[in-house]
Amino acid sequence: MNKLRILIADDEEGIRESLRLVLGTDCEVTCVSDGERALNALDTHGPFDLVLLDIKMPKVDGLEILKYLKNNGNLPPVLMLTAYQSVELAKEAVKLGARDYIPKPFEHDKVVTAIHSILYPQQ
Repeated sequence: MNKLRILIADDEEGIRESLRLVLGTDCEVTCVSDGERALNALDTHGPFDLVLLDIKMPKVDGLEILKYLKNNGNLPPVLMLTAYQSVELAKEAVKLGARDYIPKPFEHDKVVTAIHSILYPQQ
């Protein structure tokens, strides 16, 4: 069975690396530090099975990336990562097609549970 391909786009290195450690054994993980790099990864390394997307990032924010994916008809499952004060933006992201959002700081088991429920909703 092929490993799941996951893109993690977050400007906080600690978040990217901790998620890579948690997911990396079972998944092929690509990490990027800003929205511009996320768009590039989506275009050159996609398709991804799942995208973990921070809302607030330099250059291009997560909502713009979500709109880009939706407009191109290539919207993989997206889990938004957001600072607590950005919950309204996270709800906006869900309206744009994100499957769910996780407020920061988060516990890794909550992220894993959210990913599992997005990718395997019947289990």
